[in-house]
Amino acid sequence: MSEDPANLDTLRSEGDVNLGRARAQWAAENIDEETGKWLAEDAEHFIHQSLSTPCLDVLAGVAGTQLETLSGHRLLDFHGNAVHQVGYGHPVVIDAIKDQLDTLPFCPRRYTNLPAIRLAKKLVELAPGDLRKVLFAPGGTSAIGIALKLARAATGKFKTLSMWESFHGSSLDALSIGGEAVFRKGAGPLLPGTEHVPPPDPLQSPWPDTPDPDGWAMRSAEYLEYVLEREAGDIGAVVAETVRWTPYVPPPEYWKFVRAACDKHGALLILDEIPTCLGRSGKMFVCEHYEIVPDILVIGKGLGGGVVPLAAVIAREDLALAPEGALGHYTHEKNPVACAAGLATIKVIEEEGLLAHVDELGREGLEMLNRLQEDHSHLISEVRGIGLLLGLILTRPDGSKAVDAAEQVMYRAMEKGLSFKLTMGRILTLTPPLTITREEMIRAVDILDTCFRELSEENKEKRA
Repeated sequence: MSEDPANLDTLRSEGDVNLGRARAQWAAENIDEETGKWLAEDAEHFIHQSLSTPCLDVLAGVAGTQLETLSGHRLLDFHGNAVHQVGYGHPVVIDAIKDQLDTLPFCPRRYTNLPAIRLAKKLVELAPGDLRKVLFAPGGTSAIGIALKLARAATGKFKTLSMWESFHGSSLDALSIGGEAVFRKGAGPLLPGTEHVPPPDPLQSPWPDTPDPDGWAMRSAEYLEYVLEREAGDIGAVVAETVRWTPYVPPPEYWKFVRAACDKHGALLILDEIPTCLGRSGKMFVCEHYEIVPDILVIGKGLGGGVVPLAAVIAREDLALAPEGALGHYTHEKNPVACAAGLATIKVIEEEGLLAHVDELGREGLEMLNRLQEDHSHLISEVRGIGLLLGLILTRPDGSKAVDAAEQVMYRAMEKGLSFKLTMGRILTLTPPLTITREEMIRAVDILDTCFRELSEENKEKRA
């Protein structure tokens, strides 16, 4: 029997959709009566969609690196929706939010406030190159919309070039440049002029069995330049994720080539680092690894300290060309509570030395996962990662995608106290808080090892 689920979009989706075969069995064995009652109420009142409702479980609390369900089960959170860089409920972040609530909980749009000014100034100080102008937004999707409007204002061009299988948000403008079928399908007419090219990830190559991963990445970069040239300077911006959340880390020369291609053909480079910013890679911004500077950098998720929704657009100073227009006048554009959380988050990253910690523990984590691959090479075909964005790709011995096995490992791991994201149906994506300890990393890998061993033993028994 094929391991591909009926919904083939699952195999192209960054998200772990809730349509897998193993879900019902896991729920029957792990969801108690009270939790089941609340899940039923949740499903009754929320619109159902494949990436969330119906939900998996009910949380009662979070702290540090841990989740606690309503039934009292504790899990290490190696998922976190990319908001938990400094862990859950970090006291510095919580205290900053409480203090701000007591003085200025909201700022109407025609005014500014000190937390917003200080956060904008701090981001400009941290950002590479000539990124000197900031706009805030209540979420990453909204920030992408601002970046698109800014690019149009700066270039006078409406066309964009982005990548198939990419994800930049779920509003109509963001999913127009995005490339995931699970979001685009059935949405109707999208923005005009949104051109797409194949991504550099060989797993997402339109041609099977791509032999040379780095070679494919540069081939895709050359194709990107070909489209820019073919459009004869008509494309205003290239929009892409510096490092894909799958995870996929392009080779060093990839982004230098793309940066040069944008300069040559008059296109702005917009880098989406919404889930990967603020230390996830071991540097404050991922583009620093590639020694390039985008024209517009979009960040978010963890910027709000895992508490308050907050995103930011950081652009070149000379792109601030729309003083009479409206790029992103959101009600909570300069929310003082969100900005206080952002300042506190950056303070934690700097004062606790999290960049160095991520660099060191990320390298060690990769070594642990490589040893895990050696022990389970019949199922783990590749280990990927940068900093504390890590992944295991599961492939069956016959070369097919090990979707069923990936689901079984995920649900077994949750039973044993580890939560992580399942990407593209068969990639175990591991994104712990940056505050995680070495002991917690060892524990997580040990849980994965146990899950793989149990699965192998059961498969041996079935074949016997």
